[in-house]
Amino acid sequence: LNRPARKMFEKEIVIDGSGHILGRLASTVAKEILAGQKVVVVRCEGIEMTGSMIRNKMKWARFMRLRHSTNPSKHGPFHYRSPARIFWRTVRGMIPHKTYRGTQAMARMQTFEGVPEPFDKKKRMVVPNALKVLHVKTYRKTTVLGEMASQSGWKHADLIKKLEAQRIAKSQEFYVEKKASVVKKAKAEAAAGCDKINSTLESFGYYVAPTEAGATAALKAEMGAISNIVEEVKTEEE
Repeated sequence: LNRPARKMFEKEIVIDGSGHILGRLASTVAKEILAGQKVVVVRCEGIEMTGSMIRNKMKWARFMRLRHSTNPSKHGPFHYRSPARIFWRTVRGMIPHKTYRGTQAMARMQTFEGVPEPFDKKKRMVVPNALKVLHVKTYRKTTVLGEMASQSGWKHADLIKKLEAQRIAKSQEFYVEKKASVVKKAKAEAAAGCDKINSTLESFGYYVAPTEAGATAALKAEMGAISNIVEEVKTEEE
């Protein structure tokens, strides 16, 4: 996420929120979605806040006292208990969410506890500017958002832990199977003696192994230039 301004947007960025500082991560995500980037933040229960648990619970208690004087159930403010919604509300406070631009920006962001099904097979990123291990001294106290939410009324911490354990076990099985299939394929290619065939294919312009970015385009340009030369020779002969 520390990219230069000239780089194009990614289709979607999935961020693993575990181990990040709440305010730093929220400010980075707010800037990205205002610029037009789609962002998904998973494992929000692992986001951390600086300060001890008792200090953050006191802040939460003061926040809970804020209410509408006549009709709080309709006009709010609404005190979300789940970690994903707490992070969502933190980002909303950094965005002009009552304007059209802010509404569109908030629509580009999704937050989840755990890693739900569409995103467990996608590459997850971290934000170096928001990592706890890089920006918080080791002797400083921090509070895990999921633990504070559990003590404030969130009731699904055990369910998320159970689902995360199942996801990790399933991904480990997939990795073992994938590693075995790669080894099996390499042995089969070595036994079949494909080196000569591969070298022959490469001599005809086929790329058997993965190539660097732009190599295919360079090959197409080269083949196009050769075809143009052949056509010119044919026209001269005629």
